[in-house]
Amino acid sequence: MQESGVWNKSFGIDLFGVKGVKSVAYNLGPAPLYEESIRRGEAVIMPHGPINAETGIHTGRSPKDKHTVRDALTEDKVWWGNNNSITSDQFETLLGDFKKHMEGMDLFVQDLYGGADPAFRVKSRVITEFAWHSLFIRNLLIRPDASQLESFVADLTIVDLPSFKGDPARHGCKSETVVALDFDRKIVLIGGTNYAGEMKKSVFTWLNWTLPAQGVLPMHASANHGEDGDVAVFFGLSGTGKTTLSQVPDRTLIGDDEHGWGKEGVFNFEGGCYAKAIKLSREAEPEIYATTERFGTVLENVVFDPVTREPDFDSQEKTENTRIAYPLDFISNASASGRAGQPKNIVMLTCDAFGVLPPIAKLDPAQAMYHFLSGYTAKVAGTEKGVTGPEATFSTCFGHPFLPLHPSVYGGMLGELIAKHSVDCWLVNTGWTGGKEGVGRRMPIKVTRRLLAAALDGSLARATFRTDPYFGLAVPTSVPGVEPHILEPVKTWKDKAEFAKTAKHLVEMFAKNFITFENHVDKAVLDAAPVMKIAAE
Repeated sequence: MQESGVWNKSFGIDLFGVKGVKSVAYNLGPAPLYEESIRRGEAVIMPHGPINAETGIHTGRSPKDKHTVRDALTEDKVWWGNNNSITSDQFETLLGDFKKHMEGMDLFVQDLYGGADPAFRVKSRVITEFAWHSLFIRNLLIRPDASQLESFVADLTIVDLPSFKGDPARHGCKSETVVALDFDRKIVLIGGTNYAGEMKKSVFTWLNWTLPAQGVLPMHASANHGEDGDVAVFFGLSGTGKTTLSQVPDRTLIGDDEHGWGKEGVFNFEGGCYAKAIKLSREAEPEIYATTERFGTVLENVVFDPVTREPDFDSQEKTENTRIAYPLDFISNASASGRAGQPKNIVMLTCDAFGVLPPIAKLDPAQAMYHFLSGYTAKVAGTEKGVTGPEATFSTCFGHPFLPLHPSVYGGMLGELIAKHSVDCWLVNTGWTGGKEGVGRRMPIKVTRRLLAAALDGSLARATFRTDPYFGLAVPTSVPGVEPHILEPVKTWKDKAEFAKTAKHLVEMFAKNFITFENHVDKAVLDAAPVMKIAAE
């Protein structure tokens, strides 16, 4: 076996039990990984420097193909209502087949940290079949110094083999695509998918498993802070604006996707950003757009002109879920440490395609708990096969697919932290106004930015509020620089009866979704549920 790169010579890939591998390249940087990905036909070079790779039929995660080993360690701890299980024997067979599959391969290894706080980070070794996957995960996690690599011993091993095909009868999986986690052996196996995001989310899942026992709340959230160190945390599902709204020039970006919140404050899990590229605009998102013209950036499934290779960020020809993966330091005002103090504000983002939620509302602690456990957003027509109109999505804790433990664990921790640090909480709708998707218009980003600015500088908390009769939320009556009518969604609709009907429908969906949590929360949280005080006609 030929080995190259920089690594701990006493911690080679052979210790994982791999035999017959042709070569292993450890901790290569962007330039050699570019060369390998191009030589192997994995990606193409785009104008101004990035590479662009296609992921085939898998243009997003495969949550139904994710499995956790059910054993003595996990039996009474894992939330099995949300996690598919396989046996230890099935995982052992799968692991053996993975090792067999690696024979004769040229492999790439990255030794990386998950977590900016040394007290809580996980040392991760990521073994990949594709060179561009190695660059992707190098961009997304935290890169040790070369001096640290020479003594690096991983706690968690992730093996990523897109060409491997799972066998349901043999491995206990559901299809040829398989993501299998063994928390006891600290191994993640990913096969049958070219989608690189599975690797980063595996680290997030691991931290969701380990950190609560250490008093740290893992969060699917971005975070930034102002000049005075005031920290804001942004919860939100894909497409709600989490990355866009947290990357602003007047605040320092801590991270765009995954954080921990403990006794010392907030810390980033990652060393990079994984932003949606669809409809990316140089004017609206200049910092993010600039990363698409940088050497070292990885584009996923972005359509481009076959002659000039100029990207078309508006095209959904391959997928609506086009992506950009870049190191955090590509953002000019990113935090060097990835750490900050206690949050002053929490923002829960939702893209309400029904167009009935207000653009911003202040949440009391019970409402914050309710909406955190609900994790509401909405899909719009065309985002997925078969979606022809707005569809509600409830992803508890804004991270349903990544939760090994019951949501009440994470929700209880959030409630305690909000109370302890007197955090102001906000619900922000980045979705539609003036009607449903297809009828109304998308909430202007300038309006959302102005509302957020007022929330984060503390002025909005001192505003006059009304109680929304449709959802029971505290909504400001006026905000400087924002037209008053947009703060009251019903006034933006021509058909008031249709608004009431639509609002009632969404309230009912909230209630139906929350049934599963009723026995896990106190009365105050139950009473925080949206209740219409105006009857729908």
